[in-house]
Amino acid sequence: MEFAEAILLTVIAASTPLLLAASGELVTERAGVLNLGVEGMMVVGAACGFAGAFATGSIAFGALCGILGGAALSGVFAALTLGLAANQVASGLALTILGVGLSGLIGADYVGQKITGAANLYIPSITDIPFLGRVLLGQNALVYLSVALIIGIWYFLYRTRAGLILRAVGDNHASAHALGYPVLRIRLLAVLFGGACAGLGGAYLPLAYTPFWVSGMTAGRGWIALALVVFASWLPFRLMVGAYLFGGITILQLHAQATGMGIPSQLMSSLPYLATVIVLVVISAVRGRAGSPAPASLGLAFIPDR
Repeated sequence: MEFAEAILLTVIAASTPLLLAASGELVTERAGVLNLGVEGMMVVGAACGFAGAFATGSIAFGALCGILGGAALSGVFAALTLGLAANQVASGLALTILGVGLSGLIGADYVGQKITGAANLYIPSITDIPFLGRVLLGQNALVYLSVALIIGIWYFLYRTRAGLILRAVGDNHASAHALGYPVLRIRLLAVLFGGACAGLGGAYLPLAYTPFWVSGMTAGRGWIALALVVFASWLPFRLMVGAYLFGGITILQLHAQATGMGIPSQLMSSLPYLATVIVLVVISAVRGRAGSPAPASLGLAFIPDR
Protein backbone atom coordinates (compact mmCIF):
# COMPACT_ATOMS: atom_id res chain seq x y z
CA MET A 1 0.00 0.00 0.00
CA GLU A 2 2.80 2.39 0.85
CA PHE A 3 4.54 1.68 -2.46
CA ALA A 4 1.31 2.20 -4.41
CA GLU A 5 0.68 5.42 -2.48
CA ALA A 6 4.18 6.68 -3.28
CA ILE A 7 3.69 5.94 -6.98
CA LEU A 8 0.31 7.72 -7.06
CA LEU A 9 1.77 10.76 -5.33
CA THR A 10 4.59 11.00 -7.86
CA VAL A 11 2.20 10.48 -10.78
CA ILE A 12 0.00 13.34 -9.56
CA ALA A 13 3.02 15.59 -9.12
CA ALA A 14 4.34 14.77 -12.61
CA SER A 15 0.91 15.23 -14.23
CA THR A 16 0.00 18.61 -12.72
CA PRO A 17 2.22 20.82 -14.94
CA LEU A 18 0.92 18.98 -18.02
CA LEU A 19 -2.68 19.48 -16.90
CA LEU A 20 -2.21 23.19 -16.19
CA ALA A 21 -0.52 23.93 -19.51
CA ALA A 22 -2.84 21.76 -21.61
CA SER A 23 -6.00 23.24 -20.07
CA GLY A 24 -4.98 26.71 -21.22
CA GLU A 25 -4.11 25.48 -24.70
CA LEU A 26 -7.49 23.74 -24.91
CA VAL A 27 -9.28 27.06 -24.42
CA THR A 28 -6.97 28.75 -26.93
CA GLU A 29 -7.66 26.14 -29.59
CA ARG A 30 -11.40 26.19 -28.85
CA ALA A 31 -11.27 29.83 -29.89
CA GLY A 32 -9.70 28.81 -33.20
CA VAL A 33 -6.06 29.68 -32.48
CA LEU A 34 -3.13 27.25 -32.51
CA ASN A 35 -0.27 28.32 -30.25
CA LEU A 36 2.73 26.02 -30.61
CA GLY A 37 4.71 28.14 -28.16
CA VAL A 38 3.51 26.31 -25.03
CA GLU A 39 7.02 25.01 -24.28
CA GLY A 40 8.44 28.54 -24.46
CA MET A 41 5.72 29.98 -22.22
CA MET A 42 6.18 27.17 -19.71
CA VAL A 43 9.93 27.63 -19.40
CA VAL A 44 9.57 31.41 -19.05
CA GLY A 45 6.90 30.82 -16.40
CA ALA A 46 9.30 28.49 -14.58
CA ALA A 47 12.09 31.09 -14.61
CA CYS A 48 9.83 33.96 -13.55
CA GLY A 49 8.16 31.83 -10.90
CA PHE A 50 11.43 30.77 -9.31
CA ALA A 51 12.84 34.30 -9.47
CA GLY A 52 9.74 35.74 -7.79
CA ALA A 53 9.65 33.08 -5.08
CA PHE A 54 13.40 33.34 -4.43
CA ALA A 55 13.26 37.14 -4.13
CA THR A 56 10.23 37.28 -1.82
CA GLY A 57 10.10 33.86 -0.17
CA SER A 58 6.46 33.57 -1.22
CA ILE A 59 5.27 30.63 -3.31
CA ALA A 60 2.04 32.49 -4.13
CA PHE A 61 4.00 35.47 -5.46
CA GLY A 62 6.20 33.12 -7.46
CA ALA A 63 3.13 31.50 -9.00
CA LEU A 64 1.80 34.96 -9.89
CA CYS A 65 5.11 35.84 -11.54
CA GLY A 66 4.92 32.61 -13.55
CA ILE A 67 1.39 33.45 -14.68
CA LEU A 68 2.41 36.95 -15.73
CA GLY A 69 5.51 35.68 -17.53
CA GLY A 70 3.53 33.17 -19.57
CA ALA A 71 0.79 35.70 -20.31
CA ALA A 72 3.32 38.31 -21.42
CA LEU A 73 4.92 35.90 -23.88
CA SER A 74 1.51 34.86 -25.20
CA GLY A 75 0.80 38.57 -25.70
CA VAL A 76 3.72 38.67 -28.13
CA PHE A 77 2.20 35.73 -30.00
CA ALA A 78 -1.20 37.48 -30.08
CA ALA A 79 0.36 40.68 -31.41
CA LEU A 80 1.99 38.75 -34.25
CA THR A 81 -0.87 36.45 -35.23
CA LEU A 82 -3.98 38.45 -34.38
CA GLY A 83 -2.59 41.94 -34.85
CA LEU A 84 -0.28 41.42 -37.81
CA ALA A 85 -1.87 38.22 -39.24
CA ALA A 86 1.46 36.37 -39.11
CA ASN A 87 1.51 32.62 -39.64
CA GLN A 88 0.48 30.91 -36.41
CA VAL A 89 2.67 27.83 -36.78
CA ALA A 90 5.82 29.84 -37.50
CA SER A 91 5.03 32.34 -34.75
CA GLY A 92 4.45 29.58 -32.21
CA LEU A 93 7.74 27.88 -33.03
CA ALA A 94 9.54 31.21 -32.83
CA LEU A 95 7.89 31.82 -29.46
CA THR A 96 9.34 28.56 -28.13
CA ILE A 97 12.83 29.52 -29.26
CA LEU A 98 12.40 32.99 -27.74
CA GLY A 99 11.11 31.53 -24.48
CA VAL A 100 14.02 29.12 -24.08
CA GLY A 101 16.55 31.91 -24.58
CA LEU A 102 14.67 34.37 -22.40
CA SER A 103 14.33 31.87 -19.56
CA GLY A 104 18.08 31.28 -19.61
CA LEU A 105 18.63 35.02 -19.30
CA ILE A 106 16.11 35.43 -16.47
CA GLY A 107 17.40 32.41 -14.55
CA ALA A 108 21.13 33.00 -15.09
CA ASP A 109 21.62 34.27 -11.53
CA TYR A 110 19.56 31.49 -9.93
CA VAL A 111 21.31 28.36 -11.23
CA GLY A 112 21.96 26.09 -8.25
CA GLN A 113 19.81 28.12 -5.87
CA LYS A 114 17.09 26.42 -3.84
CA ILE A 115 13.84 27.49 -2.22
CA THR A 116 11.35 25.92 0.16
CA GLY A 117 8.76 24.27 -2.06
CA ALA A 118 5.00 24.62 -1.81
CA ALA A 119 3.63 23.09 1.38
CA ASN A 120 1.23 20.17 1.19
CA LEU A 121 -2.22 20.29 2.73
CA TYR A 122 -2.44 18.60 6.13
CA ILE A 123 -5.69 17.99 8.00
CA PRO A 124 -5.09 16.24 11.33
CA SER A 125 -6.54 12.72 11.54
CA ILE A 126 -7.78 12.93 7.93
CA THR A 127 -4.57 13.29 5.94
CA ASP A 128 -3.12 10.46 8.06
CA ILE A 129 -5.70 7.99 6.74
CA PRO A 130 -3.74 5.25 4.95
CA PHE A 131 -3.53 5.60 1.16
CA LEU A 132 -6.48 7.93 0.45
CA GLY A 133 -5.50 10.50 3.07
CA ARG A 134 -2.26 11.64 1.48
CA VAL A 135 -3.38 11.03 -2.11
CA LEU A 136 -6.60 13.05 -1.89
CA LEU A 137 -5.99 15.43 1.01
CA GLY A 138 -2.23 15.75 1.18
CA GLN A 139 -1.38 17.65 -2.01
CA ASN A 140 -0.20 21.22 -2.48
CA ALA A 141 -2.54 24.02 -3.52
CA LEU A 142 -1.46 23.97 -7.18
CA VAL A 143 -2.64 20.37 -7.58
CA TYR A 144 -6.12 21.26 -6.36
CA LEU A 145 -6.04 24.39 -8.52
CA SER A 146 -5.36 22.27 -11.62
CA VAL A 147 -8.43 20.10 -10.92
CA ALA A 148 -10.57 23.16 -10.17
CA LEU A 149 -9.34 24.73 -13.41
CA ILE A 150 -10.55 21.77 -15.47
CA ILE A 151 -13.98 21.87 -13.78
CA GLY A 152 -14.16 25.63 -14.32
CA ILE A 153 -13.22 25.34 -18.00
CA TRP A 154 -15.84 22.63 -18.55
CA TYR A 155 -18.50 24.77 -16.88
CA PHE A 156 -17.45 27.86 -18.83
CA LEU A 157 -17.43 26.13 -22.23
CA TYR A 158 -20.67 24.16 -21.87
CA ARG A 159 -22.77 25.96 -19.29
CA THR A 160 -22.27 29.67 -19.99
CA ARG A 161 -23.20 32.01 -22.83
CA ALA A 162 -19.63 33.33 -22.99
CA GLY A 163 -18.34 29.79 -23.48
CA LEU A 164 -20.84 29.20 -26.25
CA ILE A 165 -19.68 32.39 -27.98
CA LEU A 166 -16.03 31.31 -27.69
CA ARG A 167 -16.82 27.94 -29.26
CA ALA A 168 -18.81 29.69 -31.98
CA VAL A 169 -15.79 31.85 -32.79
CA GLY A 170 -13.70 28.70 -33.12
CA ASP A 171 -16.37 26.99 -35.23
CA ASN A 172 -16.88 29.77 -37.73
CA HIS A 173 -15.25 33.11 -37.06
CA ALA A 174 -16.91 34.73 -40.10
CA SER A 175 -20.42 33.89 -38.88
CA ALA A 176 -19.56 35.00 -35.35
CA HIS A 177 -18.27 38.31 -36.70
CA ALA A 178 -21.43 38.74 -38.79
CA LEU A 179 -23.48 38.32 -35.62
CA GLY A 180 -21.56 41.18 -34.03
CA TYR A 181 -19.19 39.29 -31.74
CA PRO A 182 -15.67 40.77 -31.35
CA VAL A 183 -13.70 37.85 -32.77
CA LEU A 184 -10.23 39.32 -32.31
CA ARG A 185 -10.94 40.36 -28.71
CA ILE A 186 -12.27 36.92 -27.82
CA ARG A 187 -9.28 35.22 -29.39
CA LEU A 188 -6.91 37.63 -27.64
CA LEU A 189 -8.39 36.79 -24.25
CA ALA A 190 -8.21 33.07 -25.03
CA VAL A 191 -4.55 33.34 -26.04
CA LEU A 192 -3.68 35.30 -22.89
CA PHE A 193 -5.51 32.75 -20.76
CA GLY A 194 -3.61 29.94 -22.44
CA GLY A 195 -0.32 31.72 -21.81
CA ALA A 196 -1.18 32.30 -18.16
CA CYS A 197 -1.97 28.61 -17.66
CA ALA A 198 1.22 27.56 -19.43
CA GLY A 199 3.23 29.95 -17.27
CA LEU A 200 1.62 28.54 -14.13
CA GLY A 201 2.33 25.00 -15.33
CA GLY A 202 5.96 25.93 -15.82
CA ALA A 203 6.13 27.69 -12.44
CA TYR A 204 4.85 24.53 -10.76
CA LEU A 205 8.12 22.76 -11.59
CA PRO A 206 10.51 24.92 -9.49
CA LEU A 207 7.89 25.88 -6.90
CA ALA A 208 6.55 22.43 -6.03
CA TYR A 209 8.00 19.60 -8.11
CA THR A 210 11.74 20.23 -7.79
CA PRO A 211 12.33 23.41 -5.71
CA PHE A 212 15.38 24.69 -7.58
CA TRP A 213 16.09 26.27 -10.95
CA VAL A 214 17.78 24.48 -13.84
CA SER A 215 17.87 25.89 -17.35
CA GLY A 216 15.43 24.07 -19.65
CA MET A 217 13.76 22.28 -16.77
CA THR A 218 10.46 21.92 -18.65
CA ALA A 219 12.21 19.24 -20.75
CA GLY A 220 9.63 19.08 -23.54
CA ARG A 221 6.52 19.09 -21.34
CA GLY A 222 5.03 21.86 -23.46
CA TRP A 223 5.02 19.60 -26.52
CA ILE A 224 3.36 16.83 -24.54
CA ALA A 225 0.72 19.34 -23.38
CA LEU A 226 0.00 20.20 -27.02
CA ALA A 227 -0.41 16.53 -27.87
CA LEU A 228 -2.68 16.06 -24.86
CA VAL A 229 -5.18 18.55 -26.25
CA VAL A 230 -5.49 16.47 -29.42
CA PHE A 231 -5.53 13.24 -27.42
CA ALA A 232 -8.46 14.58 -25.40
CA SER A 233 -10.38 15.65 -28.52
CA TRP A 234 -10.59 19.11 -26.94
CA LEU A 235 -12.74 17.82 -24.05
CA PRO A 236 -11.75 19.04 -20.53
CA PHE A 237 -12.34 15.89 -18.48
CA ARG A 238 -10.73 13.64 -21.09
CA LEU A 239 -7.80 16.03 -20.94
CA MET A 240 -7.45 15.39 -17.21
CA VAL A 241 -7.45 11.62 -17.77
CA GLY A 242 -4.83 11.99 -20.49
CA ALA A 243 -2.61 14.19 -18.30
CA TYR A 244 -2.55 11.60 -15.53
CA LEU A 245 -1.97 8.85 -18.07
CA PHE A 246 1.03 10.62 -19.55
CA GLY A 247 2.28 11.52 -16.07
CA GLY A 248 2.05 7.85 -15.17
CA ILE A 249 4.14 6.92 -18.22
CA THR A 250 6.78 9.44 -17.14
CA ILE A 251 6.95 7.97 -13.64
CA LEU A 252 6.94 4.42 -15.03
CA GLN A 253 10.15 5.01 -16.90
CA LEU A 254 11.78 6.48 -13.78
CA HIS A 255 10.83 3.45 -11.66
CA ALA A 256 11.98 1.10 -14.41
CA GLN A 257 15.39 2.76 -14.44
CA ALA A 258 15.58 2.58 -10.63
CA THR A 259 14.94 -1.18 -10.62
CA GLY A 260 17.84 -1.78 -12.99
CA MET A 261 15.91 -3.66 -15.66
CA GLY A 262 18.79 -3.39 -18.12
CA ILE A 263 16.83 -1.28 -20.59
CA PRO A 264 18.83 1.72 -21.87
CA SER A 265 17.92 4.86 -19.93
CA GLN A 266 17.68 6.84 -23.16
CA LEU A 267 14.94 4.51 -24.42
CA MET A 268 13.03 4.75 -21.15
CA SER A 269 13.30 8.55 -21.15
CA SER A 270 11.75 8.62 -24.62
CA LEU A 271 8.64 6.71 -23.51
CA PRO A 272 6.40 9.78 -22.88
CA TYR A 273 7.23 11.18 -26.32
CA LEU A 274 6.86 7.78 -28.00
CA ALA A 275 3.43 7.44 -26.36
CA THR A 276 2.56 10.92 -27.67
CA VAL A 277 3.40 9.91 -31.25
CA ILE A 278 1.48 6.63 -30.97
CA VAL A 279 -1.62 8.39 -29.60
CA LEU A 280 -1.57 10.96 -32.41
CA VAL A 281 -1.19 8.27 -35.06
CA VAL A 282 -4.07 6.23 -33.60
CA ILE A 283 -6.35 9.28 -33.42
CA SER A 284 -5.51 10.22 -37.02
CA ALA A 285 -6.17 6.66 -38.21
CA VAL A 286 -9.52 6.47 -36.40
CA ARG A 287 -10.67 9.79 -37.85
CA GLY A 288 -9.52 8.82 -41.32
CA ARG A 289 -11.43 5.54 -41.16
CA ALA A 290 -14.55 7.34 -39.98
CA GLY A 291 -14.18 9.82 -42.83
CA SER A 292 -15.06 12.77 -40.60
CA PRO A 293 -12.29 15.26 -39.86
CA ALA A 294 -12.42 17.28 -36.67
CA PRO A 295 -14.67 20.34 -36.92
CA ALA A 296 -13.22 23.79 -36.99
CA SER A 297 -14.24 24.39 -33.37
CA LEU A 298 -11.67 21.79 -32.29
CA GLY A 299 -8.76 24.00 -33.08
CA LEU A 300 -8.39 23.50 -36.83
CA ALA A 301 -9.66 26.87 -38.05
CA PHE A 302 -6.77 29.28 -37.52
CA ILE A 303 -7.53 32.11 -39.92
CA PRO A 304 -7.66 35.32 -37.87
CA ASP A 305 -10.62 37.55 -38.59
CA ARG A 306 -9.51 40.96 -39.82
